[in-house]
Amino acid sequence: MSLTSKLSEGIATRQVARPVPLRETVYEAILELIITGELKPGQHLVEKELAEALGVSRQPVREALQWLQKDEWVDLRPGYGAFVHSPTPEEADQLLGVRTLLEAESARLAALNSTKDGVAALKQIYKSGLSALKADDVEAVVAANAELHAKITEMSGNKVLNELAAQINRRVRWYHTPVAKSRGKQAWDEHSALIDAIAKKDGDTASRLMREHTEHTRKSYLDHSAED
Repeated sequence: MSLTSKLSEGIATRQVARPVPLRETVYEAILELIITGELKPGQHLVEKELAEALGVSRQPVREALQWLQKDEWVDLRPGYGAFVHSPTPEEADQLLGVRTLLEAESARLAALNSTKDGVAALKQIYKSGLSALKADDVEAVVAANAELHAKITEMSGNKVLNELAAQINRRVRWYHTPVAKSRGKQAWDEHSALIDAIAKKDGDTASRLMREHTEHTRKSYLDHSAED
């Protein structure tokens, strides 16, 4: 099956809408395909096929690929074309290590500043994550996971933490997607314990649990990468 056929099946509802600035919208569309794994690391990206699948001309695709290269999502190889970037274990390890530091502090502050409404929101996201897990909907599991972590960071009340977390959250989603299924219920059991600590305003426990949780994800991703 050609790339055009595969993309047409997977992104029928993602065709680019106008009059949103086309280059930015194409960038976002291709990036989302990379993050969700519909476009795999190392996969060749053909401008013509992407343009046909997204319903646009080749020019905005070419410009988007250049932007994606600048942001290290795509590699442009002279004479060969564009390829989805394949992150090295070192790249993933460094980013996920920084994530652990940021999120451990976010969890500590979220616990100290927790409210009934905030905890209720976390529990609702948790229920959504469990439902997605039971339905074997990996994309929904990853989305719920990202939403839960973002909510904890928001509850921290620290704007700098929010800004820093926002800068890396897409790559965290990218790294999490291939291991979301293998992490499975264990990850959501860890979320449950974390929410309990936040509800009890136990900052030290919340920080420790978040650190352990994110470290488990980092190890899972590195183990997965070593197997490929």
